[in-house]
Amino acid sequence: MTTVEIELRINGSAHRLDVAPQVSLLDALREYLGLTGTKKGCDQGACGACTVLVDGRRINACLALAVQYQDREITTIEGVDHPLQEAFVRTDGFQCGYCTPGQICSAIGMLAEHKEGAPSAATEHLADTGGELDEAEIRERMSGNLCRCGAYNGIVSAIKEVAK
Repeated sequence: MTTVEIELRINGSAHRLDVAPQVSLLDALREYLGLTGTKKGCDQGACGACTVLVDGRRINACLALAVQYQDREITTIEGVDHPLQEAFVRTDGFQCGYCTPGQICSAIGMLAEHKEGAPSAATEHLADTGGELDEAEIRERMSGNLCRCGAYNGIVSAIKEVAK
């Protein structure tokens, strides 16, 4: 099998590994580097359990090839230190916890996107809302992350609490 040597910058540290070109970023994180905080859910990009941040933007690691992410800053839940983590606990937004790492990484990326003025399907003009993230806006922007426990109310409350 042909492998490629790559260097990934994850949570502030460089990691060299030999991977087949078709290895997903998710498998590189979990299987090669033992960073199991990022979860494998559907493995098709539909559930968001594998969400990580790359250069501050959220992506589904199961749909990304590891070789594409050299020289980029990858942040997994192991590298996150954010008020959202405590807010999820306070609002019971984690329940079984399986999707929580992806939810938190996605929420961090979503808050940054909103702050930068990125549009969404919920609001045609962000200026109309005064820039505030209401529940409909949060739900729309987090719609790529599924929770089988149905902890959505707690997740939205946590995000709303931190967004203030």
